[in-house]
Amino acid sequence: MSEIVSTDNNEIRIKKPKWLRVKLPTGENYKKVRSLVDEHKLHTICESGSCPNMGECWGEGTATFMILGNICTRSCGFCAVKTGRPDEVDEFEPGKVAHSVKTMNIKHAVITSVDRDDLKDGGSSIWAQTVKAIRHQSPGTTLETLIPDFAGNWDNLQVIIDVAPEIVSHNLETVRRLTKQVRIQAKYDRSLEVLFRLKKGGMRTKSGVMLGLGETEEEVLETMDDLRSVNVDILTLGQYLQPTPKHLPVAEFITPEQFDKYKEIGLKMGFRYVESGPLVRSSYHAEKHLF
Repeated sequence: MSEIVSTDNNEIRIKKPKWLRVKLPTGENYKKVRSLVDEHKLHTICESGSCPNMGECWGEGTATFMILGNICTRSCGFCAVKTGRPDEVDEFEPGKVAHSVKTMNIKHAVITSVDRDDLKDGGSSIWAQTVKAIRHQSPGTTLETLIPDFAGNWDNLQVIIDVAPEIVSHNLETVRRLTKQVRIQAKYDRSLEVLFRLKKGGMRTKSGVMLGLGETEEEVLETMDDLRSVNVDILTLGQYLQPTPKHLPVAEFITPEQFDKYKEIGLKMGFRYVESGPLVRSSYHAEKHLF
């Protein structure tokens, strides 16, 4: 059970359990990447998002970059990325990201982006150019693209399929019942359609779900079933953590034992990989999902 505590203004919140504590990142590989990031003023979502696994991932030669700016056209209840009118697209961004990947000697790069519903192509052309630029500058680097739903424009989705990243990920984020509250402008079935079309296009697919937003175990299992119904290969399950007081509160801290249970069930369902744990995030152990 999660422990309930009161704040100074009598708001109710749940005390963070001990299993969510993380060790400070260490190791020679981490220090090398840390030095490069500082020296070249590189931007990674790992750092700006204060990911608890940054030290481990950087130590393994994996990093996540965010493209298409840092202002999103959507206002999801769980996400700390700023919402508003995005800046103009930086046509040189693909080359800059590719240079960063090469400079950091990244073995496996994960690329994500804000939603750009303001663009006719949803930013898909920049996505494709970024993949091509990284392959040109770092031909030995493998790629995972964590993409938006492109508002259901399947021509834009096809642009991603055509450049064929090693893994294409699109997060369902939560169960069907909570989707409107958590993702607001997104649609549960549209996300499933994205994953279906990716698989039909020959992609290795991946999706992630946050737990602790008020979903039931039955709903989690139904969501896992839905993802298997469109043949998703890789599933990540992690604990939702409230980024600011303005965002959705944590309803429950899921125990490590429950995460282990979901992993066991997921593997029996047929997922090739299941990363399930309190600190798991979308790109956690990303390099191991290439199989």
